[in-house]
Amino acid sequence: LISSATKSLRMEAEILEKKLQDAQMKLAEKDGDKEKEIQSLKRLISELEFQLTMEKSNNESFLDKLRKEIKHKTDELEKLTQEKTQLIHSLSQVQEENSLLQDTVRRECEERFELTAALGRAREQVLELRRLSGTLP
Repeated sequence: LISSATKSLRMEAEILEKKLQDAQMKLAEKDGDKEKEIQSLKRLISELEFQLTMEKSNNESFLDKLRKEIKHKTDELEKLTQEKTQLIHSLSQVQEENSLLQDTVRRECEERFELTAALGRAREQVLELRRLSGTLP
């Protein structure tokens, strides 16, 4: 009875040991698969970090170019605004000068008209005097 029970327990122990070995092998396989997956994920993370670094670098470079372009355009706009202001000032001066010249021309035309009228009267008076002096001895 004891021998049979011992034999039965040994067989059961062997079966359990075999199951234990199978479970350990499966666990080792799963651990190996997990390790492979971890390594794969680490490589993927490294690649993604590199891509992210490259994108950041590209974005910073692009932003620097945009900042320089904005600075250039701002400077250009400021220069054009100054030129516009100068042109408006020059236009104002030219318009003032034009107005002054038109006023001068108008006055000179009025004076000429008055002088022409006075000259016409003086001629008439000279002709009248000549006519009168021709009748007088």
